[in-house]
Amino acid sequence: MDDLILADEVNLALFILRVVIGLTIAAHGYNKFFGGGRIPGTAAWFDSIGMRPGRLHAYMAASTEMGSGILLAVGLLTPFAAAGLIGVMTVAGWTVHRHNGFFIIKEGWEYVFVLAVTGLVIATLGPGEWSLDDALDIAGDLDGWTGFWIALVLGVGAGIAQLLVFFRPPAADD
Repeated sequence: MDDLILADEVNLALFILRVVIGLTIAAHGYNKFFGGGRIPGTAAWFDSIGMRPGRLHAYMAASTEMGSGILLAVGLLTPFAAAGLIGVMTVAGWTVHRHNGFFIIKEGWEYVFVLAVTGLVIATLGPGEWSLDDALDIAGDLDGWTGFWIALVLGVGAGIAQLLVFFRPPAADD
């Protein structure tokens, strides 16, 4: 009986983490599409920080955030969803936050780091029994070390590749 209670508590904790982190990142993507300056404003901002072409990156970031966030929230292809989150946070951390120190109060990298690590933890532990991965009977194939390496290598690798190909920091006088 105690194992069943513990399993339910773990499933609840994983469910809460997935939904909160997933919907948070999905909301970031939604905001890029439909809030404030929308895609044109986001594109101009990306251009200004050196992620060129800005329009391409606005669409890529918004789509990745919405897609990976929704997949994470429902627990579908969880390590791949976590990889999307980690990739976006890798780029954000490097381009915007790294020069500002750790704490988010000064626009530091604290927030993006916590989101990325939480995604990695979820990919490693698996989405839990209250997920589409479990309903489709693929959770066991995608968690543990497999989930960890999928999320870490794809996420960080994609972020680094994007930075190497597209990131051109603006000159100091820009």
